[in-house]
Amino acid sequence: MKILGLSAFYHDSAACLIEDGRIVAAAQEERFTRKKHDDAYPARAVLYCLKEGGVTPEGLDAIAFYDKPILKFDRIVKTHLMVAPRGVESYLKAIPLWINKKLYIHSLLRKELPCRAPIFFPEHHQSHAASAFFASPFDRAAFVTVDGVGEWTTTSFGAGVGNRIDILSELHFPHSLGLLYSAFTHYLGFKINSGEYKLMGLAPYGEPAYVKTILDHLIDLKEDGSYRLNMAYFGYCGGLNAINKKFEDLFGGPAKTEEASFENRHFDVARSIQEVLDLAMVRIARHVRKKTGERRLCLAGGVALNCVSNGRILKEKIFDDLWIQPASSDAGGALGAALYVYYQYYKKARVVGAYPCGIQKNSLWGPSFSDEEIEVFLKGAGASYQKLNGQELVAATARELADEKVVGWFQGRMEFGPRALGARSILGDARSSKMQSVMNLKIKFRESFRPFAPSVLRERVGEYFEIEGDSPYMLMVAPVCSSKQVASNERALKNAKGMEKLRILKSVIPAVTHVDYSARIQTVTETDDALYHSLLKAFEKLTGCPLLINTSFNVRGEPIVCTPTEAYACFMRTKIDVLVLGPFLLKKDAQTSFAAERPYSVEQLVGRD
Repeated sequence: MKILGLSAFYHDSAACLIEDGRIVAAAQEERFTRKKHDDAYPARAVLYCLKEGGVTPEGLDAIAFYDKPILKFDRIVKTHLMVAPRGVESYLKAIPLWINKKLYIHSLLRKELPCRAPIFFPEHHQSHAASAFFASPFDRAAFVTVDGVGEWTTTSFGAGVGNRIDILSELHFPHSLGLLYSAFTHYLGFKINSGEYKLMGLAPYGEPAYVKTILDHLIDLKEDGSYRLNMAYFGYCGGLNAINKKFEDLFGGPAKTEEASFENRHFDVARSIQEVLDLAMVRIARHVRKKTGERRLCLAGGVALNCVSNGRILKEKIFDDLWIQPASSDAGGALGAALYVYYQYYKKARVVGAYPCGIQKNSLWGPSFSDEEIEVFLKGAGASYQKLNGQELVAATARELADEKVVGWFQGRMEFGPRALGARSILGDARSSKMQSVMNLKIKFRESFRPFAPSVLRERVGEYFEIEGDSPYMLMVAPVCSSKQVASNERALKNAKGMEKLRILKSVIPAVTHVDYSARIQTVTETDDALYHSLLKAFEKLTGCPLLINTSFNVRGEPIVCTPTEAYACFMRTKIDVLVLGPFLLKKDAQTSFAAERPYSVEQLVGRD
């Protein structure tokens, strides 16, 4: 049975093809269109998935869309009526789009995918819950889904057993942890639905000075994790802005513009909302453990990408095991919708235990390129390169990294989800005290305060980080072990303010140690990714260090690279020293020119003439 799952028309559109409950292909539309967080119908992602699965639309058994448009429309209309006459400008912008397109998604899908397959519309949080539980390695578990808003639901929890999930409780719009966090994202000068992770990275530079203010004025957070927002401070119900002047006055001034410099209060505001989110998520997790009695927890929804909160839940040991959907945002809804239909509607049997990480495996479900395709491109681009076998390639790359070279690493199938996991990655030596600033400013072209994450050999993770268990998807934060910290600088770090903390040496792996001595960890096993694991082993053999900086292969404002063409362009336009494309190794100083021609197009990649 082949089911195509789709998400679209809000942010992070994606497509996924499953066959008999197994993932065949999954990708975000942004990787093909090069428009970050692309929300359009995922035409290219669909074509890729169908091509990868060797199926035409006529060969599909079902199509699943990740939410119910009519319920979402109901919420938008009722919300605007509730706040009228405020919000008329927002209403006039939203309604034509719905009347012209979003209410007729069934017809749109029939036009785009001409076939007789039935089309299903699970609710948004049913799709999130399905992506969390059915993709996990657990035969039974509790689940929690938290995001901005689906149709009406913003937070839900329940339990999954075998091939069934049951949502036991929901919280509804306008009360939303995701929208609360996004309001602060906007206040601190970042873009909503893309800058939340920047807020998370900024938080450790401040103090929790506004926690009481937030809890007293903005959110009534109960001991069981339920909550209500004070809507007097927010503008998103009927306006075009997330916050209003009353919100700004509460935190001492107007929202920061993107160009303005950070003030100390901005750091404190970021730290405070992160602390409140952590508190809320821990309380929710405790309540869910009590209500369901389950020993394992699965998470999905955009808020599940907040690896600091995830780390807090893990640290509190509320559950024995924690599994987080690596594509937790709306992109993962495409997978969840397909799985929901397969198990809940068709009631297919679910077999658990074949894979340590569940059917998601290493979340590498995007396009790959043959050695022949890559070499055709390299010759067409006039590139200078060496072709090496597996062990030669790993050894040569490890030597470059040990010499503090920055390496673009392009191997196999592209990642599904927002994190680079060793297929489309930029790698560096975490022991280097200068590597964070070099990679941020000269390669990623992004803010200097942004931390980098380590990929670490799973068998050595406990020597460097205080974490128990696996973190294969880079979705958990944990402290660097005290034995690896620079204790002599602890007082200086404590007394430093804001960005002063960035210049203080914190550990023996400074490039991946954040200012609060934490790191966002990816554990790597040979089962996850044999080639990437062997690279980490080779680097360890040379240096004694079992980890590398791993950041996504892109520059600020662009999606992660998908094709060899995009990888080569990023290599040539930045200060990346070495590019490894499949078995081919390229050194920047050996390149004589940069030809921008594309020897094959995205349309050819996905099979469209």
